[in-house]
Amino acid sequence: MSKAFTKETDGDEDELPAELKVPVGSKNYMSPGGWRRMQDELYQLVHKERPELTQLINWAASNGDRSENGDYIYGKRRLRQIDSRIRFLTKRLENAEVVDPALREATDQVFFSATVTYAREDGREETVAIVGVDETDLSRNHISWTSPVARALLKAREGEVVQLRTPNGVEELEILAVMYVALDS
Repeated sequence: MSKAFTKETDGDEDELPAELKVPVGSKNYMSPGGWRRMQDELYQLVHKERPELTQLINWAASNGDRSENGDYIYGKRRLRQIDSRIRFLTKRLENAEVVDPALREATDQVFFSATVTYAREDGREETVAIVGVDETDLSRNHISWTSPVARALLKAREGEVVQLRTPNGVEELEILAVMYVALDS
């Protein structure tokens, strides 16, 4: 069948790893910093990278035989990747619910955007910030609100003990502190 009659998939969500998928029927919660980073990336792609690439493709196409033209072939492939990323970012930003932890009233209950300090059974203390699925960064202790740890912590209060199901069994986590502070960008 000719490529002209095949539909390129628009199922960007289906191609994502499970940890980046927003649960069906849920909002795409984000912090202001995460929303800003996605906006900046979208702007960069739409206003800088894509126009430069289309100029390169037009130049490469004007050189003649496209079947053996590396600039043309690579450019078209890269253009499809950019267009796919633009669709993904646009969709994520349209469905985003921005939650600013700095504006949240003080509470000892864990919700999205909370920074939580908890103690593990072995006595280790850990502090994590609960962020959107697109903002997860373990090097900064930012975990997705859909992660097992966050799901165990959500809606619990300071001082409570929650259960975290792990491959090694159930582990108890004691919530030591719940804060709502602006997250570093």
